[in-house]
Amino acid sequence: MISSFTTFFEKFPFLNSAAPYLALALAIICLAVFAVLTNIITKYMIVSAIRKIIAKSSSSRDDILARRKVFSRLSHLAPALAIYALGPYFLDDIPVIANGVTTFSLIYLTVICVLFIDGLMNAGEEIYRTYKISRTFPIKSFVQVAKLTLYFLGFVAVLSLIMGESPLTFFAGFGALTAVLMLVFKDPILGFIAGIQLSANKMVAVGDWIEMPRYGVDGDVIEIALTTVKIRNFDKTITTIPTQSMINDSFKNWRGMQETGGRRIKRSVFIDVSSIKFCDASMLERFSKIHFIADYIAKKDKELAAFNTEAGADATTLVNGRRMTNVGTFRAYTEAYLRAHPKISKDLTLLVRQLQPTEHGLPIEVYVFTNVTDWLEYEAIMADIFDHIFASAREFELSIYQNPTGSDFGKLAR
Repeated sequence: MISSFTTFFEKFPFLNSAAPYLALALAIICLAVFAVLTNIITKYMIVSAIRKIIAKSSSSRDDILARRKVFSRLSHLAPALAIYALGPYFLDDIPVIANGVTTFSLIYLTVICVLFIDGLMNAGEEIYRTYKISRTFPIKSFVQVAKLTLYFLGFVAVLSLIMGESPLTFFAGFGALTAVLMLVFKDPILGFIAGIQLSANKMVAVGDWIEMPRYGVDGDVIEIALTTVKIRNFDKTITTIPTQSMINDSFKNWRGMQETGGRRIKRSVFIDVSSIKFCDASMLERFSKIHFIADYIAKKDKELAAFNTEAGADATTLVNGRRMTNVGTFRAYTEAYLRAHPKISKDLTLLVRQLQPTEHGLPIEVYVFTNVTDWLEYEAIMADIFDHIFASAREFELSIYQNPTGSDFGKLAR
């Protein structure tokens, strides 16, 4: 093509000396025009048509391909292919420049292919996140490893094109640098292995609530990447920790609580030991009017009366035989109240028990599960339950223990 342009310019005597240069310039301009036209046709016609089709489709997943510019990146292949195919034709008389343009077009093709595959991986990972399995088996770390491999291969391909050597030559050279590469990529390698262990053993997933006191972590996992895990704490701060630390260090995962659908309440009420006593007839009569334990009082009274009669216990003294106490009746009432509570799970453990007495009194522990896991609702339910327990203790002539306050000392002084 250059020879044809040179012959054309030589027809003009005043352009004789500049004919070869003008022919070269015209050939390059023609090649550039073809590349630009190819790019315009591909980008503004074909890609635009694809975008319109995607916009009209009912699926939202193909929108991700458009948002990640997968088709836009792919459109850049057209001008690169045009330069590669037409370069030798337009620059046939100057092999050095023709070879340089061919090499440039191959480098450009390599870069575009790398960017296209990178965008495809990003889109694929985002589409994968729309499925439920992505919570228990995230693939972000695998995608990042694939990207590292992709960019490494792209770098080797570009380097081999520039140097004019086979890629195998560079791979042989990299083999000698294995130790150095392992040192440089130590964190990505450890993170990748840790990511496989986390996913394979289902230790943690995006959306899990975890606690890791060593790092001050108490919140939801929002991202599991190649080298880091991001957690949004409940105070809205974000903590980033190394992925391998979740293998090397211990952490608490609350996923089991969320999957079970129940959240545990484990809290004690301390009873002043001096207020504990046997129930007399007037107390039992009053307690029998409490709906939750009316049946319990009647049944227990018959059971103890039969036992004391059989044992021949002297009823004139309360310590003889078996007697109901106000703290035992209070414990039975609390359990009955919890069993009737609509927000307490009946399928999980429901227990009201005594613990070992301490200097603060006798602990009555409530060990139950709510049938909701939402934090705000859980706190409201727990507060409502213990409001009722604290208030009802007086009905059983029990005193809740608390350390002396300034007002207590003031009363003593008076």
